[in-house]
Amino acid sequence: MQQHPSPLVGRHGEVEDVAEALRTTGGTTGGAIGGSTGGTTAGATGRTAGAEARTLLVTGGAGTGKTAVVEQARQVVVQEGGRVLRFGWESGEDPVGGTAALTDAVCGVLAKVHDGRLPARIAAVRRVQARATGPGGEVALLSTLGEVLADAAREVPFALILDNTERMPARTASALGLLLRTFRPAGVPVVMAGRPMSPGHVTAAQLPAAADRVLELPPLSSAEAGELVVRRLGRPVEPDLVTAVLAALGPLAGSPAAVLSVLASLEERGGLLELDGQVCLTVPEGGLRLRADAAELGRLCWPDGSPDTGTVAAAAVLAALVDRAEVRLEDLHRAQSPDGPLEAVGRTVDRLVADRVVTVGEDGRITFAVPALAAALRTLPARAEVRSLHAAITRLVTDRLGATAAGTRRPRLAGHVAAAGATLDDTLAVPLLLAAAGSSVRFNQAWAVRSYHSVLRHLPPHDPRTPGVLHESAGLSLGHSDHIGVLALAEPLLACLDVPHRDDRGDRDDRGEREGRGDRDGLEWVTRACALSALHEHRSPYAEDAEDADPRYRAALERVPVGRELAALGGRYGIGPSVPMTSRPGSAAKESSSSTGPGSGSGSVPSAAEVRLVAAAVGSSAEFERARQYLPTDALGEVALDRLRNAAAYGDLAGALEAVLGEQRYVAAGESTAVRYHSMVRDYLTGDWDSALSCARRIETRGRSGGAAGVGQSARALAAEIQLMRGELGRASEWLDLIPDSVCHPLVARARLGVRYWSGQGDGASADEALEAARHDVRRARGSGLLAGLDRVLLRMLSITVRGDSPEATRRTLEELEALYEEAASPMTYEAVLVARGMVHGDADSALAAYRLVRRRVDLPLSVDCCQCLTEVGDDPQSWLDEAMRSGHVLGMGRPVRSLLGAAARRRNVSIPRRRAARAGLSDREVRLIGMVSDGSTNRQIAARLACSEKTVEQRLSRLFQRTGCRSRVELAAAWLDGSLARQGLVPGH
Repeated sequence: MQQHPSPLVGRHGEVEDVAEALRTTGGTTGGAIGGSTGGTTAGATGRTAGAEARTLLVTGGAGTGKTAVVEQARQVVVQEGGRVLRFGWESGEDPVGGTAALTDAVCGVLAKVHDGRLPARIAAVRRVQARATGPGGEVALLSTLGEVLADAAREVPFALILDNTERMPARTASALGLLLRTFRPAGVPVVMAGRPMSPGHVTAAQLPAAADRVLELPPLSSAEAGELVVRRLGRPVEPDLVTAVLAALGPLAGSPAAVLSVLASLEERGGLLELDGQVCLTVPEGGLRLRADAAELGRLCWPDGSPDTGTVAAAAVLAALVDRAEVRLEDLHRAQSPDGPLEAVGRTVDRLVADRVVTVGEDGRITFAVPALAAALRTLPARAEVRSLHAAITRLVTDRLGATAAGTRRPRLAGHVAAAGATLDDTLAVPLLLAAAGSSVRFNQAWAVRSYHSVLRHLPPHDPRTPGVLHESAGLSLGHSDHIGVLALAEPLLACLDVPHRDDRGDRDDRGEREGRGDRDGLEWVTRACALSALHEHRSPYAEDAEDADPRYRAALERVPVGRELAALGGRYGIGPSVPMTSRPGSAAKESSSSTGPGSGSGSVPSAAEVRLVAAAVGSSAEFERARQYLPTDALGEVALDRLRNAAAYGDLAGALEAVLGEQRYVAAGESTAVRYHSMVRDYLTGDWDSALSCARRIETRGRSGGAAGVGQSARALAAEIQLMRGELGRASEWLDLIPDSVCHPLVARARLGVRYWSGQGDGASADEALEAARHDVRRARGSGLLAGLDRVLLRMLSITVRGDSPEATRRTLEELEALYEEAASPMTYEAVLVARGMVHGDADSALAAYRLVRRRVDLPLSVDCCQCLTEVGDDPQSWLDEAMRSGHVLGMGRPVRSLLGAAARRRNVSIPRRRAARAGLSDREVRLIGMVSDGSTNRQIAARLACSEKTVEQRLSRLFQRTGCRSRVELAAAWLDGSLARQGLVPGH
């Protein structure tokens, strides 16, 4: 019998097993098979007429696809010419069920067998049913039911399927179990589907015992769940999307129905975005939820699949309660009133724990087993006022200990105070929150930050404690890179800056003056911290887009000049428009003596002198040297200064700050936009372009997720550059279309030039237009003081003019590049000048010197340009071409690079290598790809896991076939598994 591939993910074998059971139709002679017991024919596999029919029970957890598997198997058998009928037990009129309901269901099946003997069979059944009131009557009726079904199957062979057996009334299940075990109809295979039931349930005891075989559907693996996501969306997906879905589902991660429910919820909310050929997540990863339908939630998450309305409503209250604060069993056990709201929540917890919907940790903390369920429940209307429950939990402790002692001994109560809001009086909330922050700062800084944020909602701006709370909160947030948390302080900071402090009011006693000055210094430091955090999230107070600009943050900066200086730094690194730096060198020198500032966490905020140096790194060497004079001579070494200028060329603010502040002061952890972009630049330079593009997609979707993060123009430009070099001009253009025309950063100009030139196929007219537009972009960047990175724009322009045989344009561009080097004198500009001299003058020594510098700095894309130049002018063009091709394979470079290398090979009369030498070894990415092929993964599955298109997977496999000499996936998998690739030296470490 031909096997049919199943469209269900991870269920091919199970579908075939069910179809095999349904095929065993056509019984032997005689009537019912009396006395056959479950399990005696568990190994029967008959497929032809006359084989013994089997009874199969398909079981599995909620949403594992039992119905889908049975339905798919039914379609397979029907397509082969078989006949499968549904056993409609649900249509019985008696809700209690029993033999009468079973008889009605059997008569319904007989009505579908059209052989002319229906009236005789129905009459036989009804006669026995009418006499079934006495002793032995039920047994006689069941025997008759088995006989008539067997008789019908001899005339028209058929199989039976019945679904949702867990909902079958107990009496009906008992009667059906007896029928299948004792009076089994010959030639009628039966397939049942239902979820496992708790011990003691009648259905759980009767039907499994009547089955010859129980087929349990296992949960999907992570890879299978990822494939299901890809199939459902119909496009490649960003791996982070699959990871977030599985994390949100917890123990339901292997449930196909739960995965599909989360995807449906995302589509309803507009939480998915196709970007760069991948489907990405635009909502925070913690915000994923199941569809907010009470019936669907009950079916997926409750064992019996049908919780009552009150249970779901009570679970919604509990979900809202644990979302804002940590709730433990002891909080509920302290309830004094047995009929109070807390006691009602406690009874709800008991039921939910019994249903395995809620878990209780060793410390008594209450959590939902499935985070996506809790998120969905919170969208349902809650019956009780959740704020009053938070207030009640708080008062249970404060009435016994007092506010301050409660905050010190129970710092987690701060979450309940914050959630209670105005329900609690300020006289209770403020001391508790301050005590909780001070107590938790030693072991959980995130708790302390939340406590400080909460207390600021209770403290008025003129309270003398407010400046200190602002300072401590900002310092703690910066300490663990919570830049969004720092930006949340903008509103209370602005209100506090508007309040005249003691020194401003004329209080001139020494103590008052010192305290007032201290408050003002602390508020200025918080303002600078806000400016720094805004830059880390790529937000500028000067942004033209109203959505990107925060008016509260900008108003605070207007009151603190030193904060404005730091905010203006963003324009130099592609964050917002370029604005002039306003501080005077004298002020930078004055502050350099105290660069770390007051209080905790101050070291992570750069001083005015350091800000000037970071800003000057994008400009001329004269400006850079002037900025260096206001720092101690031993503050930074040459290596750190080179790292600073290299980071400036890519608009890498995090890299620049790390170079200036050093590892001791700069906290590079966290998930800020600047830190992600720093990782993207590193991946770009080292050649891991897949990871770099993934970073770009994360930055883009994070900026659209509704948080405080802004978009990254530099990330968009660098992503466009990568796609351009890979020959994906359409995707490169999509990235560039996201960048406003007003952005004039050199990185953007470089990508624009490449896309304009290659979109015109490099013909003369399009080249001239692209070059003229690039010169305009260069002039705009120069006008904004952005020199770092212009060398790469001019080098690309020079490459175009050299290929276009335009001596005058080549001479002019080379002069501009050399003039730029005289003005900027940065290491990267020097490398570009050396490459340019090799291209224009055929200077092999300059090109070789550039190659060595680039390799030392680790810039794989530029090293390919150096190798291409050395192929043109070097003494050994074949070796340089081989290295260029090897690096190009690693990067996945496309037509723009391959055409240049092909032209160079033709001019030097050398051959393009078709495969890399075996001794070069396979890369980690190639080894991972071979492993997935060996595991039997399809191209679509591989594309989903590698976050690329199926076409890209095919291209990489073609290159692997060339490298390994294998002609197919089967040969490649065999060579991997038998060690052939390792013996050839292709596998690193083996």
